[in-house]
Amino acid sequence: MPSTLITGIGTLVTNDPAHGTGPLGALTDAAVVIDGGTVAWVGPAAGAPAADEVFDAAGRALLPGWVDSHAHLVFAGDRTAEFNARMSGQSYSAGGIRTTVAATRAAADAELDANLARLVREALRQGTTLVECKSGYGLTVEDESRALRIASSYTPETTYLGAHVVAPEFADDPAGYVDLVTGPMLDACAPYARWVDVFCEKGAFDGDQARAILTAGIERGLIPRVHANQLTYGPGVQLAVELGAASADHCTHLTDEDVAALAGSSTVATLLPGAEFSTRAVYPDARRLLDAGAVVALSTDCNPGSSFTSSMAFCIAVAVREMGMTPDEAVWAATAGGARALRRTDVGTVRVGARADLQLLDAPSPVHLAYRPGVPLTAAVWRAGVREV
Repeated sequence: MPSTLITGIGTLVTNDPAHGTGPLGALTDAAVVIDGGTVAWVGPAAGAPAADEVFDAAGRALLPGWVDSHAHLVFAGDRTAEFNARMSGQSYSAGGIRTTVAATRAAADAELDANLARLVREALRQGTTLVECKSGYGLTVEDESRALRIASSYTPETTYLGAHVVAPEFADDPAGYVDLVTGPMLDACAPYARWVDVFCEKGAFDGDQARAILTAGIERGLIPRVHANQLTYGPGVQLAVELGAASADHCTHLTDEDVAALAGSSTVATLLPGAEFSTRAVYPDARRLLDAGAVVALSTDCNPGSSFTSSMAFCIAVAVREMGMTPDEAVWAATAGGARALRRTDVGTVRVGARADLQLLDAPSPVHLAYRPGVPLTAAVWRAGVREV
């Protein structure tokens, strides 16, 4: 792979304060050298070393690729009717997931693979160079394990979410379903997963059930993350912190104790504004979390029911407009924050030795992501040093 010098960068976001100003470690009139799939040099354009190839950024902004740490991309079917009903006044509940479960179970592997590939490519065109992918739309041993097997071909960040909702066959026996999720289903899924997750919510799994599921996953070597406090106040955040989860995701309804617990822990608060946008729900208060000292990530929650968007730029714009984040905070949360939520140190940053996951904006500054909402600003994308867009 030839080395590449990207020069003439108007604003370079490194997410390394040692390299530049502010939390984004921003440099102006900068350059980056990519070699062998990693970042080999970062600094002022005037001092850049030679490389095999030269790419002129022409004054545009260069950022780390988006790290989307929460997505549900293995599914079949369509929930347009449900969305239309919500926009006509019906409320959102966890039960709609079962519609996608039926369609996913009926789909062939090739259909699921093709849909996943389409969504990953769609996200890549918008600057997402790493995406986490959950199971959760099969809810049988066979369907959950095949979802993770398919997902593992596209990302190393695969999450076992057999505990999305109780499978319809176990509607009258939720304890039996928890036994399945913590037993045979976990056995089949663990080889294909890095993470274990649970939807700890009214209509899904209560605190005791969630604890049992996460503990079983931990015992099999999986790292916990939690769907927590999305629809109402509940035990999800406290459970996530207690078990050392990498992230508590949604965090829409938080008590002062929940905020303090997140701020005093290594658990990242991953906020998913696409879900609130698509369900007309109250947005999480990012400002409250940030002011308390919690680490915040932004992700799409891309899924067919409650947040069918793959656009991290859209989530940034909403977070700035509706959730009290500054543009710099939102960009950090969508890059370095996502990396923290996945416990990755090689992505979400532009520093020597990091994976060369980069995106060029058709704008001089990342502020344009919120300043020009809805405008496709991604002009080029490199993933592991290879230009993909």
